[in-house]
Amino acid sequence: MTTPVLDVRGLAFAYPDGHQALFGVDLHVHQGERVALLGPNGAGKTTLVLHLNGILGGGAGSVHVSGLPVEKKNLQEVRRRVGIVFQDPDDQLFMGSVRADVGFGPANLGLKGAELDRRVAAALEQVGMAEYADRPPHHLSFGQRRRVAVATVLAMEPEILVLDEPSSNLDPASRRELADILRSLDVTVLMVTHDLPYALELCSRAVVLSDGQVVADAPTLEVLTDDELMATHRLELPWGFDPRRIGSLPR
Repeated sequence: MTTPVLDVRGLAFAYPDGHQALFGVDLHVHQGERVALLGPNGAGKTTLVLHLNGILGGGAGSVHVSGLPVEKKNLQEVRRRVGIVFQDPDDQLFMGSVRADVGFGPANLGLKGAELDRRVAAALEQVGMAEYADRPPHHLSFGQRRRVAVATVLAMEPEILVLDEPSSNLDPASRRELADILRSLDVTVLMVTHDLPYALELCSRAVVLSDGQVVADAPTLEVLTDDELMATHRLELPWGFDPRRIGSLPR
């Protein structure tokens, strides 16, 4: 196998109040994979994600991104390589226009002029928001703001796109549109979600985190049809949704 683009080994972390959130987590994601990170509330998913680009650190174990250790001297490059799209798009949109928000990250890397314009235009085109470039973000719908939040990360040309509950609070049409966008992206994806049908639709592999430990790492369909695993770790399918009847895996 090639070197993983994301290589987490023995990651353990406790918060200052003594709460141990992670216990020796191993996670290896290779280029082009789309992986769902599943687990109940309090499993440690957010804590794990915040280690991927150095927002949290100082515990045991290691995190490498394409061979580069996540440590203080590498944080600028790591944060370019690992783009996190948070659950609430308003956490990422704070400028006066969509164009300014999408250009903010690349501009901080020193890009300007034609190259900055190219990055912004390409990212907005990828998420179908090019015609909204001059709109104030707060004039957009929630689904549109989420797509712009994705564009702010894509403009950095990351190697890994981390999505925190990407389908939450979306109406059915916006949910489908975002799924189409995510399928079209040529980027490694790690998707944290409670939306198990969305995980099955978009991610061929699922990792289950429970009580700060990886308890399963298998094809998503296999995970969702393991009744004992699902019940033990409080993973619930929507009423009426039977993954056994799904005839095809994610494209």
